[in-house]
Amino acid sequence: EGEMEDQQVGLQARLMSKAMRKLTAAISKSNTAVVFINQTRMKIGMSTFGGPPETTPGGMALKFFASLRLEIKKIGSIKEGTETMGHRVKVKVVKNKLAPPFKEVEFDMYFGEGISKEAELIDLGLAMGIIEKSGAWYTYKYNGKEERLGQGRETVRKLFKERKDLAQEIERRIRELAGLPLLESTSSREKILKEVK
Repeated sequence: EGEMEDQQVGLQARLMSKAMRKLTAAISKSNTAVVFINQTRMKIGMSTFGGPPETTPGGMALKFFASLRLEIKKIGSIKEGTETMGHRVKVKVVKNKLAPPFKEVEFDMYFGEGISKEAELIDLGLAMGIIEKSGAWYTYKYNGKEERLGQGRETVRKLFKERKDLAQEIERRIRELAGLPLLESTSSREKILKEVK
């Protein structure tokens, strides 16, 4: 029994290390991005003082070879009444060879939909002062203009889905304030595609 356990300990780590050495050469020649997904496990028999209580199994090879490592965690549920519609998610960059690491971001992820662009507009609009929240009410303010968007985050999110013009206007303001390039509107792209055909 002891021999079998001794053989199993570190087997996955050794296999991953061998695989990563072989994959690295092939990946660099083929201009390919490879995504590995892992789950965290609780550390067993180790004191958690000074470090996280979780670890990712499979040894250190994948952690070493990775150019970018993201830790993704659910931090809350999005509910409409008693029904869960999605999750509030937090992503932390734990390793980045391409840019500064340790950045964090939170966003809403809806079942069957993915990351909600409309919820992002609400979050960024609030952070940049384009949207104001008073109690449960949200208001859009810009150049003396004031438009009440609705009561409750989900109501405003649905409004942005219905009123694409308003969502695009708020996105344009966010991009201007952030110094990001402006995107062409969907209608402009559709017109160009029709002309090309």
